[in-house]
Amino acid sequence: MTSMIPQSLVALADIRPRAIDDWAQYRLEGEQFLRLAEQAHHRQKKAFTPTILYNLVTRAIEKLVMAALMRCGRLPDNHTLHDLVAALERWLPETVRGLAGPLCELDSFQDICDPYAGTITAPSRREVESMLILARKLEERLAMGTVVPPKEHRERP
Repeated sequence: MTSMIPQSLVALADIRPRAIDDWAQYRLEGEQFLRLAEQAHHRQKKAFTPTILYNLVTRAIEKLVMAALMRCGRLPDNHTLHDLVAALERWLPETVRGLAGPLCELDSFQDICDPYAGTITAPSRREVESMLILARKLEERLAMGTVVPPKEHRERP
């Protein structure tokens, strides 16, 4: 039986993604957000409330994850931490193994997609400390060169 796919079409599995421009800028900005949050937290700067620190940490995570995904030519389906984690689980599973649950839990502090029914819960200083540790673990995994797509998604020689 002959294939029903015309020869001019390419199967999705045969598409070879390329790095998306400016991924390194995203990584740099993620590192800067994380460093700022760590320094402000450790110095106990009053201007940096736990809610502000939460936003800096999650912004750092978003930038770091986007950099890793962009480097391997992929993007998440949406902008929440759940979506970012799902993209990592799909394209770079080794980077998020064991961290997915705690990363997704960070979404519970702010549910602001609906401007009329959104909720914001301020984290405690202890929760901020845990967030910083989590973000640093993720940053270290992404920086260790583990941003290589899984075998089934790598280009063929």
